[in-house]
Amino acid sequence: MSNPSPLPSYISEATPNPLANRAPWYKNTAPTYAGIFLWFVFWQDAVSAPNHGGLLSCGIGWALLCLVIAALVCHFLFYLVPGMLGMKTGLPLYLVGTSLFGAQGGFILPGFLMGVLQFGWLGVNVYFSSMMLGEFFGLAATGVGVKVIMVVWGVLAAFVGLKGIQYVAKVATYLPLIPLTILLLLLVKTASGIGSFDPAAFVTMSDKATPAAPAALSNFRDPDSRRTLRIEGIEWKRDQVGGCRHRENRG
Repeated sequence: MSNPSPLPSYISEATPNPLANRAPWYKNTAPTYAGIFLWFVFWQDAVSAPNHGGLLSCGIGWALLCLVIAALVCHFLFYLVPGMLGMKTGLPLYLVGTSLFGAQGGFILPGFLMGVLQFGWLGVNVYFSSMMLGEFFGLAATGVGVKVIMVVWGVLAAFVGLKGIQYVAKVATYLPLIPLTILLLLLVKTASGIGSFDPAAFVTMSDKATPAAPAALSNFRDPDSRRTLRIEGIEWKRDQVGGCRHRENRG
């Protein structure tokens, strides 16, 4: 008579998913990640940071460079490592987690933590979606109307998550194509102006709109606030807090 396993049944009876039964990446993880990173909450502050000119105050090049660095960090630390563990073992995340944290630790991390995270994700989605809808209908951000939208939106979202997820999953592969198409159309429409983008004009416009806002962000840090930096024939004048305030062409 064999001794019962000390491990929970969901661990001891787990079997790897054969490679032949796995869905391709463009039908599995790609739509999920695309839907997350195309969510407007993550990129709405690209031009609405509290500083003058937002994150584009020092030009598009620096913004794109920071974006590439952040993407590489996310890829290698938060995607590639757990993705390779799942691909090699054929087991889902909560089982892979037990190899790192043990049976009890795997129940808490990532199991319980991922469950709590869903509540936070739902709350963030409800808040920002309701604020956008309220602005569309001309409702005050702190008014009763927006709060009613939050309640209705949250109940509907939870109901879809509990009862209608099977129907949403059937079209989830194609849903990210909607915001992706919109962003591509915006790129085509505005691409001609990228080369002539002037961060100084952007900062000046922001300065006039919100004079009390903090100074523009700077990609240069130097204790000498009056220092002029010459880069590719352009002189960047810096104010006393190191913000990129304006530039002058020197040929």
